[in-house]
Amino acid sequence: MRHQRLRRLISATAVLTSVFVLLPTGTLHAADASSTPHLDIVQKSLKETSPGLEGSLWQRTEGNKLDNSADKPASWLLQTPGCWGDAACKDRSGTDQLIDRMTQHISQAERSVDISGLAPFPDGRFQDAIVKGLQNSVAAGHSLEVRMLVGAAPIYHIKESPLEYKNRLVKQLGSAADKVKLNVASMTTSAAELSWSHSKLLVVDGGKSAMTGGINNWSGDYIDNTHPVWDVNMSLTGPAGRTAAIYLDSLWDWTCGNVLNPLKVRYADSKGATCMKSLPKDPGTAKPGDVTVLSVGGLGVGIKKNDPTSTYNPTLPTAEDATCLGGFQDNTNADRDYDTVNPEENALRSLISSATKRVDISQQDVNAACPPWTKYDIRAYDAMAAKLLAGVKVRMVVSDPANYQNHGLGGYSQIKSMNEISDVLRNRLNNITKDSVKTKKAMCENLQLAPFRSGPGNTWADGKPYALHHKLISVDDEAFYLGSKNLYPNWLQDFGYVVENKTASAHLKSELLDQQWKFSKEAATYDYERNVCAG
Repeated sequence: MRHQRLRRLISATAVLTSVFVLLPTGTLHAADASSTPHLDIVQKSLKETSPGLEGSLWQRTEGNKLDNSADKPASWLLQTPGCWGDAACKDRSGTDQLIDRMTQHISQAERSVDISGLAPFPDGRFQDAIVKGLQNSVAAGHSLEVRMLVGAAPIYHIKESPLEYKNRLVKQLGSAADKVKLNVASMTTSAAELSWSHSKLLVVDGGKSAMTGGINNWSGDYIDNTHPVWDVNMSLTGPAGRTAAIYLDSLWDWTCGNVLNPLKVRYADSKGATCMKSLPKDPGTAKPGDVTVLSVGGLGVGIKKNDPTSTYNPTLPTAEDATCLGGFQDNTNADRDYDTVNPEENALRSLISSATKRVDISQQDVNAACPPWTKYDIRAYDAMAAKLLAGVKVRMVVSDPANYQNHGLGGYSQIKSMNEISDVLRNRLNNITKDSVKTKKAMCENLQLAPFRSGPGNTWADGKPYALHHKLISVDDEAFYLGSKNLYPNWLQDFGYVVENKTASAHLKSELLDQQWKFSKEAATYDYERNVCAG
C-alpha cells in the first residue's frame, strides 16, 4: 500500500489493595466514592502535573452527549470496518457509518470546520465525505472557515503538498469553494525528536460537535483493500467539543508562527485568506446530555517546553532496558518538563491505576519501535503490574506481530512476538515482588494477552494478518479513554477523551471489547479463564 513503508514511524506506574490507587506521583489515595471515581483520580493527576494548562490542554466538562443518529441511538462508537466474524469482510457497515457521520457533522457546520490528521492528506471516500459535507453546508447558505492540518514526518512526507491538496479540494468543491476560506498545512514541531501532530480530530463550529479517535483518513489502508485496518472513533456534542477546538488552536498558533520555515511548516491557503491561528469558539454552555468527559491532549516536543506554574516533582523511574542506544533522550520516562506539557501520558497511567476490578487495553502496541523512541513506558507497565498483583484482571489485545515490517517502522506492529510484551511485564513484576513465583502467579491468574483477531482463523480471507490501530483503555466497565494517544512511547501531539458513564461503557464492552476477545482469545499467550500461561 502507498503509505505502508513508514506507517509505524508515526504510530512510529507496589502492590495495592482494591480500595487504593497509585497515582503517578506515588501518592496513595482512598478510592473516591463519588459517581465519577475514575475521572476524579485522573483529574487529580492532571492538576498535579499541568495546573496551568487546565482549560487549554485539558478540561473536565459536564452535560455532554455521545452523539448518535436517530436510527442508531448508540452509534457514537464508530468502528471500522465493523465486520466482526467475517474474514472476507463483505459487510463494512461500520465504515459506511463512519463516512456518513463525517458527512453529517460537516454538513451541519454553520461557521467552521477544523480537521487534523496524520499525513498523507485525506483521500478516497474520506475526502468525498469532506467535500460533500462542505458542499451541503454552503448549499444551506453558510460561509465557512476551514482548516486542514496534518502532522508530517521529516523527509518521508516531503511530497505531501498542502498546495496540491488545497487545489484539489477547491476543484472538487466547485462553486462552493467561493464560500470557503481555506487553510491547509503540514507541520513538524521537532525533526530531531520526531514530533508532529498525530491527533485525529473533526471539530465543527468551534466545538459544537467533535469526532476523535485513531482513524486516519486513508482509503488505501481502511477501505480500498481486502484486509482493512481495524480502528475506532467516537462522536460527541457538548462542552467537551469546545476543548478540542481550543486544542487545535494551540497547534495552529504554532503553525502560523512558523509558516516561513519550510523545515517546520508547509502552508497554503485559498485566495485572499491568511493563516488562521484561531477560529470562533462555541460558547460551551449548551449541555445536550448527561455525560461527564475529561478532555486531554499533549503538545509533544517543540511547541512548549513546560508548564511554568507546575510544581510537579515526580520520582522518575529508571530502567536501562527501556532505552535503545546511549545518548538518546527518553522523554517518556526521564523528562519532568515533558510530562507537564503532555498530561495525557499521566492521564492514561492514572486511568489504569484507578481500576479496582478490571482493565481492558486495546492498542496497536504497548512497546515502541526502538530506536528511534524508547522501548516502553515504565510507569504504564508498573501500573499494569500493580493491578495484576492486586488481583485486578488485565486484558491486552494488540495488533498481530505478523504485521511487523522493517524494524517496526513499516507495518501495523512494532514487535515480532507477543513475548516482547509479557517479558517486559514479567520484569516489571519481578522488580516489585523480588519473587518469580509470585510474579508467575499474578500473570497466570489475572492476565489475558492476545494478538488481535476479528474473525475465525489467524488471517483475513486474503491471507493478510489482522491489523489493529486502536488507542483505547477501559477500566471496570465504567470509564474509558478513546483518542489518538498510543500507550507506547512516542512524542507527538495527540488528543482524546476520558469518559465515565456506565451506559456508554456497557455499549463499548458489548460492541467492541467482547467481540474482539471472542475471536482473539484463540491466539492468546495468556488467558486465566482457559489456564493458558506462557510463563
